[in-house]
Amino acid sequence: HACLTGPVVQTKLGALKGEYLTAKGKDTVVHSYMGVPFAKPLRLAPPQPAEAWAGVREATQHPNICIQNRPLLINLFQGFSNIKIPEASEDCLYLNVYTPAKPGEDAKLPVMVWIHGGALTIGGTFMQDGGVLSAYQNVVVVVIQYRLGILGFFSTGDEHSPGNYGLLDQVAALQWVQENIHSFGGDPGSVTILGESAGGFSVSLQILSPLSAGLFRYAIAESGTATMDSLLADDPLPTAQHLANLSSCDISSSKTMVDCVMNMSEEELLRNAEKAELISVKVAVDGQFLPKPVYEILQNQQFHKVPFITGINDDEGGFSLLHVSERINTWDTAEKYIFIEEKYVGSTDDPIKIRDGVREMYGDLMFNIPARKTAKYHKDSGAPVYLYEFQHTLSLFKKMRPSFVGCDHGDELTFVFGTCFTNIDLPEGENELCRTLMSYWGNFARTGSPNGPGLTPWPEHGADAEYLAIGLEQKPAKNLKGKHYTFITETLPRLIIEKKDG
Repeated sequence: HACLTGPVVQTKLGALKGEYLTAKGKDTVVHSYMGVPFAKPLRLAPPQPAEAWAGVREATQHPNICIQNRPLLINLFQGFSNIKIPEASEDCLYLNVYTPAKPGEDAKLPVMVWIHGGALTIGGTFMQDGGVLSAYQNVVVVVIQYRLGILGFFSTGDEHSPGNYGLLDQVAALQWVQENIHSFGGDPGSVTILGESAGGFSVSLQILSPLSAGLFRYAIAESGTATMDSLLADDPLPTAQHLANLSSCDISSSKTMVDCVMNMSEEELLRNAEKAELISVKVAVDGQFLPKPVYEILQNQQFHKVPFITGINDDEGGFSLLHVSERINTWDTAEKYIFIEEKYVGSTDDPIKIRDGVREMYGDLMFNIPARKTAKYHKDSGAPVYLYEFQHTLSLFKKMRPSFVGCDHGDELTFVFGTCFTNIDLPEGENELCRTLMSYWGNFARTGSPNGPGLTPWPEHGADAEYLAIGLEQKPAKNLKGKHYTFITETLPRLIIEKKDG
């Protein structure tokens, strides 16, 4: 619904010409500005400030995505004909802004900054359109990019390449928001960071980082939190050696590996990204973004005690992830695995029971138990926490999947971003769920609580481990995935000690 002329907004770095958008069922006109530069990526170094430009910059196209496995991305999005995947480039630190405010109007609206998922190796702003959420909730939505894969997370564990560059890019985007969002009608004092999967993991890590102090007020982590051990590196060196080896680098020292990556052409980096597994990078304790290991920061409560929503989908280990995760190692020892397998699969020979047990185990270990653990650390620090389980699968997706799959990884995104009110027609119950989820998230961005008129009350996560079950109807409940949570966090450590003493 773009008109011929677009809105022009003045920012500190220059003028931007955007587009007008509308959402089905709302009169609000949203102004979108895409591909706004927020930083320059210096290879294997922290991001630097973006440069000013002369004249009016066209801001009507998604930016180039960061260097990544583009063929894999094309494969993942092949069912979505409306999604065009941009080219990949090293010059990729751009963001999109969606706002109901007119240019120059100081509307002081809440700001919601979205960090995309994709295992820290794939993704970009093209995956999410913030226009509907902006129109329905009267908020400014910012969708950011950050460096991925080897360029975002190459860590040798020493001064040659400390790593976590992609997380530093996220901090740079949040600093850009502080300095510029008033030009788009946003309130820099009311910023919510939110993300899904590796984006939820990123949000949860930003809460732990001293570098993001004062850059946000509230946080939402969907299907991803800081205690996802498979994305954390105790010792980053083996990961760095593996990545460098894929590129035929000399891996005899940190310096030779870093020199090799520094000398690669963009083509070589792209080829390298196509060789790497989906889960191929990890976050390191770099001494800057993460001054200490994640669990130490959580246990010592040395994090930003902000109101926090986190949650999971009821079948995280469903389907979409299993065929991209050839080698995810979610346990550190074989004996641990034996106990876990016994618990989930037992001694059955029934292939259906094995399939369901493995899916459940995978969802619990990758997402569900970490969500419970992280929620508990936040609650214990005195920060308000709201936990959820999302349980509804979009009718459109059901046709594309085996019948045994429940609400899979990423299924809530359609509802968070109000995709119901774009060019698709869905049953009224699903439209209503879109409105409900956007309202919970929008209320939270305004007040730090998801609750508000017309919504099922969402209890705070407290001593009884309360949470909200979110489907076509919403119901408060207690002790999410409790049986397995107790097994993994209490019984399993005891079994391992008994075996050692045995």
